[in-house]
Amino acid sequence: MEERRRLGADYKQNVELVDGLLHTSESFDLIKKTLSVGADELTMYYIDGFVKDVVMSKYMIYLLSLKGLGDASDGTESGEVASARQRTERFLNAHVPYVEAELSDNLSDMIKFVLSGATLMLGSTFGQNAIIIDARTYPARETAEPEGDKVMRGARDGFVETLIFNTALIRRRIRNPELIMSYLSVGSSSKTDIVICYMKDRADLEYVNDLESKLKNIKTESLTLGCESLAEALIKKKWYNPFPKIRYTERPDSAAAQLLEGSVLILCDNSPQAMVMPTSIFDFMQETNDFYFPPLTGNYIRVVRHLVFWLTLYLVPLWYLLVTHQSLVPPWLEFIIPMEQGRIPLIAQILITEFVIDGLRMASLNTPNMLSNSLSVVGGLILGDFAVNIGWLIPEVILYMAFVAIANFTQRSYELGYAFKFMRIMLIILTAIFGLWGFIGGTILTVVLIATNETVNGKRNYLYPLIPFNYKAFKSLFFRVKKYD
Repeated sequence: MEERRRLGADYKQNVELVDGLLHTSESFDLIKKTLSVGADELTMYYIDGFVKDVVMSKYMIYLLSLKGLGDASDGTESGEVASARQRTERFLNAHVPYVEAELSDNLSDMIKFVLSGATLMLGSTFGQNAIIIDARTYPARETAEPEGDKVMRGARDGFVETLIFNTALIRRRIRNPELIMSYLSVGSSSKTDIVICYMKDRADLEYVNDLESKLKNIKTESLTLGCESLAEALIKKKWYNPFPKIRYTERPDSAAAQLLEGSVLILCDNSPQAMVMPTSIFDFMQETNDFYFPPLTGNYIRVVRHLVFWLTLYLVPLWYLLVTHQSLVPPWLEFIIPMEQGRIPLIAQILITEFVIDGLRMASLNTPNMLSNSLSVVGGLILGDFAVNIGWLIPEVILYMAFVAIANFTQRSYELGYAFKFMRIMLIILTAIFGLWGFIGGTILTVVLIATNETVNGKRNYLYPLIPFNYKAFKSLFFRVKKYD
């Protein structure tokens, strides 16, 4: 099907052509409805389940009450003959009282709109033109608070899988004509709806244009996994660098705040989240809760989050280094040295516990909701106690690894949590092999991986605002800055 393929002048041939393209005789949910309007005829195409039944039923009753679609001289001066396009436009303006309706002569657009849920209307007097009525509705859940991004205070709504709902949630918070929602379609088969959202007076327009160009040039059949498929198409990932390339949010209040700060969002149909760009590793440490509390409380929460999360990276490797090199332990820290080493090497105990924690986490995700919390807690307690009693593990390993497992949830990005997990395992192994120099080398390698992480950041570095250094932005990472006078 060519990009600008058009209908012909013959109504019957047009109906046969559209029937063949949509395979109406083979798909039970693709409805073809033919109406007699006086001496004329209308054929409507729509997908069952996507159309607003009540609206379209009332409109069909109205169409049946008309005496015809309009003759050749209808509305013209001195009996001047009207073209097919003029007749279609007059019919659209006079007899299609719906908020979203348009005339089209592009066959590709007609087919795409029908498959997207709109209603296509062909008329015996329309010639090569057609009317598209966007009376679609999608199955959607409520805009409830996201499970993975809850707040103690503040708004309780969240993004859903329906794109138009998500754009409306943002528009509700930013009533500014400078807020631009630019539409694109990606995927040769899926034709997934994509929206680039930005503030025209605050975002880097050069970056926006570059991003839009990349989206238009994506060569893929479909975005089966929504935002993740889109992210993989935008960025050629290096498998050895686990740090997240793009930040996501499921909260419209957080998305609106990012827009007002000059960020660019990408909304993808069927995905209940927004992609926030550009991003740096420090952006993952900011949470919505920080801004729903007074500055003193928000600052305290943010500082604690930074300290605790960075401890998840260094606590266990540093403890292992001190235990295996006791000459480095100052007298006031001697209590961290375990009295017993257990029946298996300490390095093996730590690695086994790392894997067991992930196993319990996956088991908890696949356990029915009514049992998940109790089984995961009881299972962890029983396994930990049993492992200590038989000498596989020592209590100190259980203590530090339990802290790390819980502290990972101080920030909500699973990708960043697992990135730090991989870096922690690397630090432990290098420390076990090379001692102090292994610990230092692992730290340097972690910084290198962070600094060289490829993202869709344009001119911004992944370590911004540390590199390049921006004092005001760096300060705002740890302390709330006053935004309102």
